[in-house]
Amino acid sequence: MERGLFDLTGKVALLTGASRGMGRQMAEALARQGATVVISARKQDQLDAAAAEINAAIGETRVYAVAANAGRKEDLERLVEETHRLAGPIDIVIGNAGVNPHYGPIGEIPDDAYNKIMQTNVQSNLWLARLVAPDMAAKGSGSMIFTASVGALKPSPTLGTYGMSKLALIGLVRNLALEYGPQGIRANAICPGVVKTEFARALWDSEAGEERARTQVPLRRFGQPEDFAGVAVFLASDASSYMTGQALTLCGGTNMWS
Repeated sequence: MERGLFDLTGKVALLTGASRGMGRQMAEALARQGATVVISARKQDQLDAAAAEINAAIGETRVYAVAANAGRKEDLERLVEETHRLAGPIDIVIGNAGVNPHYGPIGEIPDDAYNKIMQTNVQSNLWLARLVAPDMAAKGSGSMIFTASVGALKPSPTLGTYGMSKLALIGLVRNLALEYGPQGIRANAICPGVVKTEFARALWDSEAGEERARTQVPLRRFGQPEDFAGVAVFLASDASSYMTGQALTLCGGTNMWS
């Protein structure tokens, strides 16, 4: 039978920040298309629960859980080694882990908070890309996907450093696309708007947030984690085989001109 454009049978995917929210939904979507998936986050118990739920939903054991702190290079090295042991060479990576320990003006951010944001949101994704690139280069194909943000596209009085880190991440994605493209490796970014996750609760869980969704978002709602399942499959699969170096906004229309 001819394989469909979105079929991921035989592929191995590794996701960070995938125990809940957007990462979990993307992991399940890849597994439903046939991929073997390794999910990672900091807490093993949450990962185990997510893996069990996804495996039960797809009726097979193809999702595995490996705890790791995405902001630590040694943890990522161990994570890639464990993925090789559990599933084999990596075809798809989704760097979804991110942090934002500072909510306020950039003129007031402590150095340790700034360094944590930049290391976890930018440098760790470079580490991850470098760790999985040899697997992809050996096959002559692969897809790297990283979660940025529409915050990268405009300044903010409260999320400025977070937005700066995501703009730097988009720059990283473009350079990965340029450098790894000759080896058949693609790199793209996903830029969410406000999504109803625990991570973004301060932006949507209020009367002001609800009013903003009703009046400022063209689709009249904030995003849900499941809204990111389809784009993950698209970017991971042959359906996007000629797309690289791009930053796709999923924002309900708020950034349609950016």
